[in-house]
Amino acid sequence: MVAGGERHWQLSDFRDLSANAAAHALSRLAADGELQRVRRGLYYRPKPTAIGPSMPSATSVLAQTFRAPLHPAGLSAANTLGLSTQNPARGEFATPAAAPPGALAGALVHTRRPHTRTGLSTRDGALLETLRERAQASDLPPRETVRRLLALVNDPADFRRLADAALVEPPRVRAMLGALGQQAGAPPDALRRLRESLNPLSRFDFGALAALRYAREWQAR
Repeated sequence: MVAGGERHWQLSDFRDLSANAAAHALSRLAADGELQRVRRGLYYRPKPTAIGPSMPSATSVLAQTFRAPLHPAGLSAANTLGLSTQNPARGEFATPAAAPPGALAGALVHTRRPHTRTGLSTRDGALLETLRERAQASDLPPRETVRRLLALVNDPADFRRLADAALVEPPRVRAMLGALGQQAGAPPDALRRLRESLNPLSRFDFGALAALRYAREWQAR
């Protein structure tokens, strides 16, 4: 069974499996009714509503097929990460591209994000966007928000990949990711790179993530 509530799943979300194994797992979950097949390699996990299972929106499907990286942002990111049950009527996304795809004219798209996001999964991109906005779209209390985010960075390989991508993100993102990583027991070399990228005289507004155990050590004000 897959966790995380209503969202899309594709092969790149299963980095610990081979492509064949991931495809088989997704196909089996679709056959069991856990997922809906949207197209080849793309599946959707619905949530129950008063009128039956939810359906994927055309905007969210396009976000999975746009050639440039396109990750959830704002409330869309919070929903993807299980920090909110709200599903915004107007999707919000972020991409390294200079312009959003024309078919997303009705959505809010933040452009020119770092190109280091290329290759990141939907979940990883949503996490970086959540850090950018200090988790302000989370519906959960600060400590529960922290607990959910810690579960996303507890794999050393995942954290190294995120830390590498974050080195060109705003300093507050690097600081919050470092505080998350230290609490989750992340590899010291990845934490060191993040810490060395920060101006030691700077202080950052962590928002809800001020509840992190090591927030002060990572320059939270």
